[in-house]
Amino acid sequence: MEIINTHEDIQVSGITARTNNASEMSDSGKIPDLWERFDANVEVNYSGGNRVFGVYDNYASDAHGDFDVTAATNQPKVPSKLELVSKTLPAGKYLVFTEKGEMPQIAIDAWTKVWQHFTDDNCEHTRRYEVDYEYYVNGEEIRVFIGVV
Repeated sequence: MEIINTHEDIQVSGITARTNNASEMSDSGKIPDLWERFDANVEVNYSGGNRVFGVYDNYASDAHGDFDVTAATNQPKVPSKLELVSKTLPAGKYLVFTEKGEMPQIAIDAWTKVWQHFTDDNCEHTRRYEVDYEYYVNGEEIRVFIGVV
């Protein structure tokens, strides 16, 4: 885990679903279907340097409330069979959790570390609950950026 103080705003576009953590821990989770639709309908130019992001924003409250999740790419003009929404990953202070290995286990492991970190009584960080995101470096590495105060 490391802290990134700032980065340039990153523009992405993709498809969005509204959900919450309780739903995602049950059979009514929307995130797996969202990613399946994204992969089937959005052409990402990986060889051109474009990457995939999972954006979490529009939080109703905290880890217990609803939020939007967007499967997205930073590709400027995205060939897609679906209507895409634009999102901005704002410059700011983020705590970054990195995992390497096989998908989807690395995403599960990264988020497990996020939840463990922020539920620890000695946690030194406060989540903003504004914009968090996953950055898929490649098929074997993920970085989860959590906005902190």
